[in-house]
Amino acid sequence: MSEKKYDSDLIGFVDEPKRTENGDIRSWRISLSATHLEDLQKYKTEKGYVYLTLFFSRAGKPMASVYNPHSEATKEYNSGNKKEAVADDLPF
Repeated sequence: MSEKKYDSDLIGFVDEPKRTENGDIRSWRISLSATHLEDLQKYKTEKGYVYLTLFFSRAGKPMASVYNPHSEATKEYNSGNKKEAVADDLPF
């Protein structure tokens, strides 16, 4: 069985979300150490952006991930899109 490849890595520490009186999520807080902040440099996209995603794990714990444009999953996805783009250039 093959191991699932991800296009992002977990990062930082995420507090439990603050909720409104209705139970809706009002805000989350993420803590990044100095090491995490330095590591964010390697996650910059070609345009210089870093994408963070806040989400809940299957166990219901709040977590944060950072998109890794250099991951194997991203490279596989992008190579598949480039093949399709080449096929679309055919005149017939």
